[in-house]
Amino acid sequence: MGVKCGECNALYSIPKSFCLKCGSKKLFWTPLKGIGKLISYTIVHVPHPRFQNEVPYILGVIKLEEGVKLLARIKNVKPEEIKVGMPLKVDFEKTEDEAWPNWVRYFFKPL
Repeated sequence: MGVKCGECNALYSIPKSFCLKCGSKKLFWTPLKGIGKLISYTIVHVPHPRFQNEVPYILGVIKLEEGVKLLARIKNVKPEEIKVGMPLKVDFEKTEDEAWPNWVRYFFKPL
């Protein structure tokens, strides 16, 4: 889901309380397809202690078809196979973390 301005049609991937383009407070949720292309990435080798057992893992910036960008984990691809421009789609998983039981988080995977 994204947030769209009812006045100027600006689209945001992160919820806002007002439109950054025109200042309107007439914002509403709008579905996003969840399909995009990788525009940048990094391979994490020194993580936060919570993710110590998952290294190396990939964090990327994905530009969705609608034009907004999201920062997300990228899974189901080996670090040596990751490429800028590769098509990706969103997926969801429940965490197994005791601190965040049943928390659903998103990630991207190859299309």
